[in-house]
Amino acid sequence: MRAALLLACALLPLGGCGLKPLYAGGGSGAAASALAAIEVAPVQGRSGWLLVNALRDRLPAQGAPRYRLDLRLDDRISGLGVRRDDSIARERRTLRARWQLVEVGTGAVVIDTTAGSDAGIDVVGSEYATIAAENTALERLAGIVADQIVGRIALHARAKSTP
Repeated sequence: MRAALLLACALLPLGGCGLKPLYAGGGSGAAASALAAIEVAPVQGRSGWLLVNALRDRLPAQGAPRYRLDLRLDDRISGLGVRRDDSIARERRTLRARWQLVEVGTGAVVIDTTAGSDAGIDVVGSEYATIAAENTALERLAGIVADQIVGRIALHARAKSTP
């Protein structure tokens, strides 16, 4: 009984902090409705394919799209560390996406911004292992960038619906 009373007292100040759930209203809320009305435009290349698929996994497309998500990607691998024999010891893979949320009916750009992330890769003696690590890093980066984009769209939809 005492633990429940302490928990209730500890949670009491949270009611006035101004925090609101991002996905308030469930499937009929502003964020969920906006995310369900997005069509992802195709992007060329392996990194584009991975990012588009990650976005499609996160966006529950339902009915006719109201918005189109246009993406331009910059995928780079650069060497960081150098060994005594002048070979690269570490790489950094960077995936940056310039994206626009465009209203399909009018062509108006609703959001125009960037998202991105990077990952460090150890370059080992096996070329196969290094290539596998680069590909795994790209898959993780595509998921991270997709999460950033979906989160930004959900925040925009919630802010737009709040008076």
